Amino acid sequence: MSDTPQQARPAANRTVFFVSDGTGITAETFGHSVLTQFDLKFKQIRLPFIDTLEKAHEAVRKINDAYTTEGNRPIVFSTLVKTDLAGVVFKSRGLHMDLIQTFVSPLEQELGVKSTHTIGRSHNITDSEEYKNRIEAINFSLAHDDGQSNKNLSTADVILVGVSRSGKTPTTLYLAMQYGIKAANYPLIPDDFERGKLPSALPEFKSKIFGLSIAPERLSEIRNERRPGSKYASLENCRYEVNEAELMMKREGIRWLSSTAKSIEEISTTILQEIKSDVRIY
Repeated sequence: MSDTPQQARPAANRTVFFVSDGTGITAETFGHSVLTQFDLKFKQIRLPFIDTLEKAHEAVRKINDAYTTEGNRPIVFSTLVKTDLAGVVFKSRGLHMDLIQTFVSPLEQELGVKSTHTIGRSHNITDSEEYKNRIEAINFSLAHDDGQSNKNLSTADVILVGVSRSGKTPTTLYLAMQYGIKAANYPLIPDDFERGKLPSALPEFKSKIFGLSIAPERLSEIRNERRPGSKYASLENCRYEVNEAELMMKREGIRWLSSTAKSIEEISTTILQEIKSDVRIY
């Protein structure tokens, strides 16, 4: 339905639904990309596995309840493949953003091929080579987190270095989970700065190394959440470690960036460009 209350409440009160016949990750990822264009806060609700008419009607009830309670149309990002399920949800009192209808239909015309309309196809890949590669990459990244293993570093796609809490671990895991990239990470610590050298296991793999830095002020905030009032978290120490780490990376000719104002997605994209891993076959 397209009706709208006569007296709409502030936009910040809007509820956003991510409706999918699968996990809802695709709808949520796309929806987040769109919503970040607006300097507003949204109440976000994921409705995954909507794969029967009964579940579709239940989704409609939840969307309509939000409409009644808040006085504004909820925003609905949908990736429902089956037209009968999509048709039911589309009758709810929301502003509908249907990714399947928006993109699949034009592609069918352009490619001259009908889509499979298979529910959950994008996530039904547990036997595929891509899925196996991602699982292997995740295991590799976990085994090589924080410099805990030097084994098989020759098979790493990238090795991240940087001071403690500069974003290395979440970046390596994101690269592994999203792209199947085998990423190890090593902390740069005061002992390394005193020796003026990289950790001993790394020089022979310098071509694989990518550095992360961070503003000392932000680093101090992050470390104080973990170890408040410690020397480790002090601004003076953070300034020292960041400065020494950046000097080392420059001296060693290591590519690096500051993670201070960048998301994991932005950092990972930059790394992918640097290691030339930007072509994927589906």
